[in-house]
Parts: sequence; structure tokens; C-alpha cells
Amino acid sequence: MGFNNPSWSWSELEATLSGRRGRDGRAPGSPSWNAGGDSPAWGRKRQAFEAPLTRVPGTVPYAELHCHSNYSFLDGASHPEELATEAARLGLEALALTDHDGFYGVVRFAEAARAVGLPTVFGAEITLTPGLADDQHVARAEGDTLFQVDTGELPDAHAPDPHGHHLLVLADGPSGYARLARALSLGHLAGEKGAPQFTFADVVDQVSGVSWVLTGCRKGAVPKALIDDGPSAARRELDRLVSAFGRDRVLVELWDHGDPIDSVRNDALVEIAHRTGVECVAT
Repeated sequence: MGFNNPSWSWSELEATLSGRRGRDGRAPGSPSWNAGGDSPAWGRKRQAFEAPLTRVPGTVPYAELHCHSNYSFLDGASHPEELATEAARLGLEALALTDHDGFYGVVRFAEAARAVGLPTVFGAEITLTPGLADDQHVARAEGDTLFQVDTGELPDAHAPDPHGHHLLVLADGPSGYARLARALSLGHLAGEKGAPQFTFADVVDQVSGVSWVLTGCRKGAVPKALIDDGPSAARRELDRLVSAFGRDRVLVELWDHGDPIDSVRNDALVEIAHRTGVECVAT
């Protein structure tokens, strides 16, 4: 390579972008690289994650509860190890990994978080299948048999912005993790490769009582109803979440990414949360 690029070979650059070990045995984000990926092609055992760490003293206690790794296509860009290392360096109280529809990066994330002493939360941002009623089930297990339902919708999981509302679920302890893992597995089995099927009823059945639910991003039912149809519609969506999961298990999510509408939306969400008796969290 030339010009102002580093003196890496193309193979070393490709290894860095792919998240696997380079020619010298190092891996991205660490002086002693992991075997990079979890693919069998790179061996069945990865080295323990090691990260240099210089902590930044924190001023306000903060835990990030909505974070995507590069396992979430077009939403995350960093390896799980890099997220854990940076969160610890910044002095975060904890970090939740919430990739789309799966626990793909949690093993690498947990190993790195343990190495840097970072408390963790495991979760997922579930995409509810469009075209299905809230009370409809697609993942019904009877013994060892799982029934699939044809919704008539074309799978669009690989589209840049798939259809369907998002539901952000955070596991509460080992039992919450196990129940959320089962919900994710049933959704993938009910659909097809790359296009899982989740309904609101299925998720409620599996994770209610052992998880927290955030109202989510712009594709969450509450924020989307607020923007599309106003505060009354958003209040109805929030009431639906409270009825399904419990008032103490639902949190209204606020975020500010520099968009002029963010502060207006957040003010409206705070008012709706106050009227409903639900707490707010910033992400």
C-alpha cells in the first residue's frame, strides 16, 4: 500500500476488516489478536482477549443500554471487543449489547468485558414480522415440532431498512437470558434463513417477567406512533407494552443524535411516560 496509508500488506488489511488474525497472529482491537471470527475455518478455539486500557474518570454515572456491534448490518461498525474496551475506557457503569434478532456477538463481548472489568447486559433488538396481528403466534412448539406460518410477506431481512417495528429486550439475569435465547431461536425456526419471524405475542410469552423492554429507536412502536400519528397514538402503544410486560418492566427510551427533531420528540416522550407512570432512560 502507498500514499498516506499504513505500511500494511493487503492481506493484513483484509484480516483487520474481517476481524480475524493477521499474518503475525494478532487480532483486531488487541495486541494479542483473537482468532478473529467464530467460523470453524479459523479454528475451534480463540485466544483470550487482552486489551490495553486507560480509563477516563467519569463524571455522571451512565450505562449504555442500546448498542449494536458489527453483527448488526448497517447499524453497528465495531467488533464486540472494541465496544467493551471503549466502554471501560470511558468509565461506563455497564454496556448492553443489543444486536438485531440474535446473540451473535455475546461470547466475544462477554470475554472482553470480563477482561476489562465491565459489567454487561445482554439483549436483542427484535424486528416484529409485518403483516401479523399482535396476538398471532408463528412460533408454536408442540413437543419437537415447530410450525411455520406463511405471512404472505416477502422476507426483507437483508434490505437496508427492513419493514417491521423494533422491540428492544434486555435479559434480566440468567433466566432472562435463557428465555430470550429461546424466543430468538423460535423466531429463527419459524422463518427461514436470514428472515426470522417474530410476533408480539410470541415475544411476550417467552420473556415477560424476566426481561426489560425499551420503547426503542425510530422504528419502535411508541416513537413511530408519535411521529406518524401524534401523542395519543404513542400513549396507546405504550399502554399496550405496559399491559403485556408490566409497568416496572417497560422503559421509555430517549436519544439525541443531533437531529433538530430529537429534543422535541424527547420532550413529548417524557410527557407520555409521566402520564403513564413509566420511567425514562437515555441511550
